[in-house]
Amino acid sequence: MDILRRKSFDDLLAHTKEKKLNKALGAFDITMMGLGIIIGTGIFVLTGIGAAKYAGPGLMLSFVFAAVTCAFVCLAYSELASFLPVSGSSYTYAYASLGEIFGWWVGWSLILEYSVGASAVAGGWSAYFVGILHSMGIDLPKALTAVPADGGIINLPAVLIVALATALLVVGVRESARVNRVLVYVKIGTIFLFLFLAGPHIEPMNWEPFLPYGIHGVFAGTAVLFFAYLGFDALSTAAEETKNPKRDMPIGIISALAICTVLYIAVCAAMTGVVPYPMLDTAAPASFVLEYIGLHLGSAIVGTGAICGLSTVVLGMLFAQSRALYSMSRDGLMPMSLYKVHPKFQTPYIIQIVIGIIVACITGFTPIHIVAETCSAGDRKSVV
Repeated sequence: MDILRRKSFDDLLAHTKEKKLNKALGAFDITMMGLGIIIGTGIFVLTGIGAAKYAGPGLMLSFVFAAVTCAFVCLAYSELASFLPVSGSSYTYAYASLGEIFGWWVGWSLILEYSVGASAVAGGWSAYFVGILHSMGIDLPKALTAVPADGGIINLPAVLIVALATALLVVGVRESARVNRVLVYVKIGTIFLFLFLAGPHIEPMNWEPFLPYGIHGVFAGTAVLFFAYLGFDALSTAAEETKNPKRDMPIGIISALAICTVLYIAVCAAMTGVVPYPMLDTAAPASFVLEYIGLHLGSAIVGTGAICGLSTVVLGMLFAQSRALYSMSRDGLMPMSLYKVHPKFQTPYIIQIVIGIIVACITGFTPIHIVAETCSAGDRKSVV
C-alpha cells in the first residue's frame, strides 16, 4: 500500500459528473452560508475586548489588517474550490497534492474540529436560550439544561438544536439554505438595529487618541480578531453542490469576507464612539453600550442575534463535516457503507445522522468549557 499515492485531477473531477448530490446552491447561497458560519457572537464580544485591551478605537484598523490576511487565504480556497469542485475541501486538496496519508490526516482533523466546534456552539446556544426563557419568567429544570458534571442529567436544548439542524440537512441542501438565509437576515437585522440605536449617541471625542496603544496594539488586535473570521474554509465543502462552482464559489467566499469586514468595522466604530474604550472590557460589550445610553433591552437584542448567529454556525459546521466525511468514504478511507445518498433528498443522510448523534452526545453530556478548550486548541493548530 502506497501511503503517498495521489488521486489524479481527472479522477476527482469525475466525481462531479456522478450527480449524486443536488446542485442547488448559487453565489448568493454561498455568501449567505458564509455569513452564517463566520458571524457568530464574536462580533459582540471580541470587539469590546480588543478595543479595551489591545488597540482602542484603532481596532477598526485591526479588522482591516485581519481581513487582508484572510483575503489571501480566501483567494486560495476560491481558486481551489473552482478548480476542484468536490465536497472534500482541504482533505481533497491535500490528497491530490501531497498524498493519501496527508489527506487522511487533514480529513480527520477537519472532522474532529467541526465536531468539537459544533458541540461548543450548541452548548452556547443552549445557554442563551435558557437565559432568554429566564428573562421571560420561564425556568427549565436544571436536570434538563446542565450536563452531569454540572449537576444535571443532560443539556437537552443543546441536543435539540443539533437534532433540528441534522434533520434539516437530511431533508435537503436547498431547504437548509433557505432556513439559513432567514436566520442570517435576522442576525444582520439585529446588527443593524444595534447600529441604529447606538449611532445617534456617537461622540467623536471618544475616538481620540485613535491609537492609544500605538501600531503594535493594532497588530496585537489583528492577531486576536483573526478568530472572528474563522469558518470561511467550510464554504469550499459546498463546491460539489454548487450550480456553477467556477463562478459562484469565488463570488460567495470573497463577498462573505467583505460583508463581514464592513459589519465588524461598523460595530467597532459604534462601540468605541459611544463608550470610552477602557470601559468596553466586559463579557457583553454590546449590551453594555446599549445600557450605557439608557436602553435596557440590550440583552434581549443581543440575545436574539446570538440565538440566530449560533444556529447558523451549528448548521454550517454540521454541513461541512458531513461533506468531508462523505468524500473520505467515497475515496475508501472510511467505510463505503457511509457513501450513500438519499434517493429523494439527494443528501448523504447516513453520514449526516451519524454525525448528528455524535455531536449531540458530546454537547449533551460534556461541560462546555472542556469542549471550548478543545475547540480552541484545534483552531490554533489550524491557524498555525
